[in-house]
Amino acid sequence: MHRTTMMAVAAAFAATSACSNDSVTSPIPVPPQATVFTATGDITTTVENFRTALGTSNGGVAGEQAGGRREINWDGAGANPFDNKNDFPAAFFNTNVKSGAVFTTAGTGFRNDSTDFAEINPDYATQFTFFSAKKIFAPIGSNQLDQLFQVAGQPTPAVSSGFGIVLSDVDVADKTTIELFDRDGRSLGTYSAPVRSDAAGLSFVGVTYADAIIARVRITLGTGALGANVNDISAGGTVDLVVLDNLIYGEPKQAF
Repeated sequence: MHRTTMMAVAAAFAATSACSNDSVTSPIPVPPQATVFTATGDITTTVENFRTALGTSNGGVAGEQAGGRREINWDGAGANPFDNKNDFPAAFFNTNVKSGAVFTTAGTGFRNDSTDFAEINPDYATQFTFFSAKKIFAPIGSNQLDQLFQVAGQPTPAVSSGFGIVLSDVDVADKTTIELFDRDGRSLGTYSAPVRSDAAGLSFVGVTYADAIIARVRITLGTGALGANVNDISAGGTVDLVVLDNLIYGEPKQAF
C-alpha cells in the first residue's frame, strides 16, 4: 500500500501570436496537483488514510458542511426496499439519504446487491467480495456510471475536493478507472485501480486536491457488464467483471 503525489502533464504556455493588434494567447491552465492513493490486498490502512485526508464524516446531515467527507457503503437499512432489484434510485443518496451524490449510467439501471450478484448469475457467488458488510453495487447493462455532486439534500450543483472508491475483482490492468471532471466539463485526469493481489480481491484508488474542484466522476468497471451469460475472465469468460463497494468523497460544496 502506498501514497504517491502526482502532477498531471500539462503544457506550460500557449504560443504568442504576432497579430497586428499585439494580442497574446492566454496561458493554458496548469492542472492542479493531485494526491493519489492506491492499494490492493489489505486496503484498510490506505482507506483510513484517505478518510483522514478528507476529514471527519458528516454522515447524512443535510446541507453544506464546512469541511469533512461523505461516504456511501450501500448497507444502510433505508436501502433495503430497493435491494436485489435493477432499479435502485439514482438520486437515493441525495434524497432518501442526504449525502450529495447522484448517479447516471448509459445502462438500464443500478443494482444494490446482498447476494454477490448471484441472482444475476450463480457463478458470481464466489466472484465478488465486499469491504463493508455486505452489500455491493453495480450499474446494469453497462460497465460505466457517473457520480455527480450536489449540496447534500439539495438539487444544487456542487464540487468536491476528493473521491475514492473500493472495487472488487480487478483482474486487468488500466481498465478499471476513475476520470475526474471540473464544473466546466474539463478532465482533471484518469486514474487506474490496481489489479487484485489476493483471494479477497479488493482494490482502492482515490484522489484528493487542495480545493473542491471535482464536479463529476466517471467510473469504468473492467471491460464488460454483468449478465446472466457473462462470466469473468477468471472463470473462463472473455471480460473483466468488476463491481464497487464504498465510495468516499469530500464534502460537496456549492459550485459558483
